[in-house]
Amino acid sequence: MNPTRIAVFGSGAWGTALALAFSAQHRVILWGRDADHIATLAAARVNARYLPDVPLPQALELTSDFETAARDADLHLVVTPLAGLRQTARRLHDIQARTPLIWACKGLEAGSGRLPHEIVAAELGADAPCGVLTGPSFAAEVARGMPTAVTLAAADIDFAREWVHKLHQPRLRMYANSDVVGAEIGGAIKNVLAIAAGVSDGMGFGLNARAALITRGLAEIARLATALGGRADTLMGLAGMGDLILTCTGDLSRNRRVGLALAQGKTLPEILHELGHVAEGVSTAREVASLAARRGVDMPLCAAVDELLHGNRLGPREVVEQLLSREPRQE
Repeated sequence: MNPTRIAVFGSGAWGTALALAFSAQHRVILWGRDADHIATLAAARVNARYLPDVPLPQALELTSDFETAARDADLHLVVTPLAGLRQTARRLHDIQARTPLIWACKGLEAGSGRLPHEIVAAELGADAPCGVLTGPSFAAEVARGMPTAVTLAAADIDFAREWVHKLHQPRLRMYANSDVVGAEIGGAIKNVLAIAAGVSDGMGFGLNARAALITRGLAEIARLATALGGRADTLMGLAGMGDLILTCTGDLSRNRRVGLALAQGKTLPEILHELGHVAEGVSTAREVASLAARRGVDMPLCAAVDELLHGNRLGPREVVEQLLSREPRQE
């Protein structure tokens, strides 16, 4: 197979991890907006800020020049936080609009509540060749070459199959899917539920409670996904159940750590300052609660997380007691 030239946009933990993973078989250039950070990476050949124990191969190119990264690439891979997706797609449109695009951002856009594919369609057009990479994948493990399986979903299944074929490798296995909505909803809401799992664990509620939370959380994800046109079977796979289990139970989960800190009585500003990374579940909780209300979808766990993060009225114990006092229902 001929090597593909891949431009990875976003030099955080996940962008660096994917650049590392793909550089073994392809020509990869990693772009970051902070010129000083990129210069440090280039000199030290390690991303000390996000992946301090993983050396960067000499073959991996680094740049802070957006146009240099974008031009002549066979694939644009956007791995910025979701807040940067719109601007990145807009800049790519101005340089090389028809280059295939894959994004690895998760969440709902703050303010608009739009899913990533809706953002891309607004900036590149509804017929843009594109898809979403999602699934249970901690950046630190992918960077170290530990076995991982993810989903590549695209409305055009042939696009998904083509890029799965090109990007798939033994330790980063990919599976094609045509349900973009289901894949994106799974990736967005699992972060919200991971905050809930962190609160539950931090308050010492035990393994039974965590299992119940994950299971009922998956039901909430499926309800919203199907209401938006997604498929329930997608949520039984990597993009749904797999990602949810990992994020709710894994110690590397930033969103779970937010929940653990909330249970300790820390304020949200304190937690985010100490975290030093983006925890997408914090902003997504508000958008999920709003979207569920507009669609008439019952999502009590997500609503509880939104109340805890943004309501300024109830603490973790009160929110949990409110959930436990709900009337029994049929599963």
